[in-house]
Amino acid sequence: MTIKDTLIPPVIKDIKLAPDGYTRLDWVKNNMPVLTALKEELGRSKPLEGKTIACCLHLEAKTGYLLQTLQAAGARVAACASNPLSTQDDVVAALVDSGIAVYALHGEDREDYHRFLHLSLDNHPDAIIDDGADLISILVKERPGQARQLIGACEETTTGIFRLRSMDKEGSLPFPVIAVNDAYMKYLFDNRYGTGQSVWDGINRTTNLVVAGKNVVVAGYGWCGKGVSMRALGMGARVIITEIDPIKANEAIMDGFEVMTMSEAAPLGDIFITVTGNVNVIRREHLELMKDNVILANAGHFDVEISKGDLNSLAVNKRQVRPNIEEFLLADGRRLYLLAEGRLVNLAAGDGHPAEVMDLSFSLQALSMLYLIENQGKLGPHVYEVPNAIDLRVARLKLQAAGVNIDRLTQEQEKYLSSWDTSL
Repeated sequence: MTIKDTLIPPVIKDIKLAPDGYTRLDWVKNNMPVLTALKEELGRSKPLEGKTIACCLHLEAKTGYLLQTLQAAGARVAACASNPLSTQDDVVAALVDSGIAVYALHGEDREDYHRFLHLSLDNHPDAIIDDGADLISILVKERPGQARQLIGACEETTTGIFRLRSMDKEGSLPFPVIAVNDAYMKYLFDNRYGTGQSVWDGINRTTNLVVAGKNVVVAGYGWCGKGVSMRALGMGARVIITEIDPIKANEAIMDGFEVMTMSEAAPLGDIFITVTGNVNVIRREHLELMKDNVILANAGHFDVEISKGDLNSLAVNKRQVRPNIEEFLLADGRRLYLLAEGRLVNLAAGDGHPAEVMDLSFSLQALSMLYLIENQGKLGPHVYEVPNAIDLRVARLKLQAAGVNIDRLTQEQEKYLSSWDTSL
């Protein structure tokens, strides 16, 4: 299959890698039954026929299958990477071979990253799927005329939703955005179980060190932080939580974890994992207190949570000791180890979330995109929740794929729950 004439030619490493990419795509397809069912359904009705969709996502196999689903639904699809280290060049080659325009190279520099964002937008998409809101931000700031022509967008991550709600609040969001991250079938599973497993997969395969018996400090006790902490506890770690939200801090205590400030935790931790979506969560004042051989990992979307500037200024020497592990030698002889350049450790040093989990998130993405297109002109500029009907549909499809049946309310039960008068 060839790239449609209306799309800008792709930029990838090597099209000859496509066979290996197809093998990866086949593996995730076998483990994503909900998205497969939707792909077959949408492939028959072609509801996205004539539409161009630009996607800025982690370009690995599970994402690739989402792009193929959008293509099966009739869309022209263009894609760029939301993280330079998560791109799988063989998957990208397979996507291009199947007719999707991709602009991405594993390890691309910052200049290419931004160039590829613009190439995606040069296709004049009707709608966008974003992961971190970089594509949307560039569209709004640098291409306002084009932004006003957009039907809408879907956003995948907590960090992206933070940015978009800020834009919405100040009135600079020019089109509707569906907050896919905030759907129950996304954050209860993707953020908690997906992040919890994939973060430790990335850390363990990169360091080859034991977790049991170590002090693990998790910054942030949102749904991602909950998952990371739960898995750390399961592997025998002593878990410390740092938080700014008093409600989440109380929740962490009730879940059995210690809670303290980062300054209090800094001398105690063996492994530090940031999951906040904020900047400089670990900085000079904390790095100066840490003991020798500390592991530093980030599971937030952008590589800003661990201050690399402070690490560099404190270090008297740096070296690569293993793939994705950089050693920072301090003047007093202490060594701090940063994983995956401080980028998303589960994707930059691993394969990301399990396919069964992303099956749910990407099914939500596909159905949310369909909802945007179907409601063109009916939704004003705003960040919208995923409609409950979509959430429930994905939940039911997942149970159906697993062969699980659940009860239904009887008429008597429905009447009882709908009335305030329990004597009826």
